[in-house]
Amino acid sequence: MRFADFPFLRYLPFVLIGVFWGNSNGTPDLMVLSIILTLFWLVYLILVSKQEKRRMVFQPSYLAYMALIFFGALLVLFKQQQTDVSTEILYSQSYLAEVVAYDQQKPNSFENLLEVKSIFADGAWKDAQAKVLIYHQNEQGLKPGHVLMVSKSPEQIAAPLNPYEFDYRQYLARQGIFFRQFIGKDFQVVDSTAGVGFEYFLVNLRHDIGEMLKSKIPDENAAQIALALLLGQKKELDPTIREAYTQAGVMHILAVSGLHVGIIYALFILILKPLKLKKEKARLYLLFVIFIIWLYAFLTGLSPSVVRAATMFSLLTFGQMRERRPSIYNILAFSAILMITINPDVIYEVGFQLSYLAVLGIVMIQPLILNLWLPRHKILEYIWQLITVSFAAQLVTFPLSIYYFHVFPTYFLIGNLLILPLAFVIMQVGVPLMIFGWIPVLGDVLGWALSWLIWAQNWVAEAIRLIPGGKLDRLTIEFSGMILVWGILLIVASWEFGSKRKLTWLALTLIFLWSAFQFYSELQSPSRELFVYQGKKSQLFDFSISGEIYSWNQGLEGGEISYSVDPNRVQNQFTQFPTSLLVHELDSGKLDFIGADFSFDPKHKRLQFLKPPKSIYSWAGGKWVIVPAQNTLEVDSVAYRILF
Repeated sequence: MRFADFPFLRYLPFVLIGVFWGNSNGTPDLMVLSIILTLFWLVYLILVSKQEKRRMVFQPSYLAYMALIFFGALLVLFKQQQTDVSTEILYSQSYLAEVVAYDQQKPNSFENLLEVKSIFADGAWKDAQAKVLIYHQNEQGLKPGHVLMVSKSPEQIAAPLNPYEFDYRQYLARQGIFFRQFIGKDFQVVDSTAGVGFEYFLVNLRHDIGEMLKSKIPDENAAQIALALLLGQKKELDPTIREAYTQAGVMHILAVSGLHVGIIYALFILILKPLKLKKEKARLYLLFVIFIIWLYAFLTGLSPSVVRAATMFSLLTFGQMRERRPSIYNILAFSAILMITINPDVIYEVGFQLSYLAVLGIVMIQPLILNLWLPRHKILEYIWQLITVSFAAQLVTFPLSIYYFHVFPTYFLIGNLLILPLAFVIMQVGVPLMIFGWIPVLGDVLGWALSWLIWAQNWVAEAIRLIPGGKLDRLTIEFSGMILVWGILLIVASWEFGSKRKLTWLALTLIFLWSAFQFYSELQSPSRELFVYQGKKSQLFDFSISGEIYSWNQGLEGGEISYSVDPNRVQNQFTQFPTSLLVHELDSGKLDFIGADFSFDPKHKRLQFLKPPKSIYSWAGGKWVIVPAQNTLEVDSVAYRILF
């Protein structure tokens, strides 16, 4: 097996380098990049044509790889140009916008999305483009295609104030949403004609199928699972059910992914052989299967894992039509390049990263584990295969899961063994229900059967949740740790094909570099540091003294602490419940913290240091930024890290 046999796998790293470069500050503008890329390809084509006539010292392939880097950067700049939104809407008196989605129920309002068409500013109407996330209280509801007149301007979505807090602004920005607004009932429906064009076909179809599932499935909890499992609509999931599936290690079945596309693909492919179709009819049938796969992908919202699976199964099907079996590595790399070309920001989505890692784990690691035991009975063989697939996928994805979510489900093997077969059966009933649910008696029977199957699945998930020690939480891993784990796994997977001597040296090098990084991080760790967190109306302090954590809370509630403070505590491996910081209140109202190097004036939100700190950092743009050290510090706007 040679790396040269996988061309798209060779191209992918260079495209990724270009995307990362395009997101940096040192990239030329769009026009310059386009000219350079064109020149690269012209020179490449000339050199390739000359190469046939005489041997050349310089290999044209180097130019092609450079062109791929510039191509990746060009994709990013083009996407940025497309999503650049004018801030004029912030200064408008009113605006016209079209509703593009159905309402989502919130505790005290409904959430929806508007696409702005024009704004009224400086006494005149003018065209504008923007997306605004709105919250309204109109009981009649909004539907895609409705046109609204909103008499107030929206606000920009604020960046997170505290370190490692979920960046909601960045999450929405990657969807092209930069503004939000609570409009209550303060708007006017200018055109109440619901969207009937092709652009709304899938939106309306998804909504109609969802409403049909709710009406046909008698159990409310089962209906929630059906919406998540079949259509990828997880917003209505009960938190208890979500926690049960997370702890069972099978939350991935509630996010429409490659698993679901694979089940639908298998459902249609399995009936191909009994049909005994002739060659031409078989090809038409396979084209129909590809159409069904992509219809389902569009219907469920085109999540990265679904697009990856749809692309892979489409290529496999085309190969089957041509009686060829393309390399799975080429298919994976090609689907990734295709998705990056459509949306270069997709590489930052957790679903994209986990999806490709899981498939790589199954392809590379699962055969090694599978060969450790060869069961004699078919049932044992099926169970063993399911175990090895789950273990391989978990082995490769757990570093990234811990990096993002800081949780590891202890009983993931039990959950996958018991729940995945149920999910397969549920899909076999759920897909026909989505298609034939409008038939009176048949729809009711399928809905009743699906309700009982999902009830059984929920019961299993809840039973696993009740087992003590169901999850390990507050786990952390550094980026260097992830590289070490993936490097070792890659070495293990390559052991039979590569030079064992070189692979051994590579493993030792990775371990040495990781150890050196850990040692350096330990040396850089300060003995005394203070974190200042910002709440909605008050502050919270975490003071670390040689690893012991003391805290003072001015008024942040539990939910706010969990959302705004806990991410940094987990990142720094602080305890969830630190010791209270002793404080003495002076007559002036100033708070003097006993055993600490600072005092605090709550009235003016000012810290006073007994001696100047070594360094002060503020949280801005997703990282710590150094600010001038001083004896006093106003702490009413952003989070701070002070080193003593």
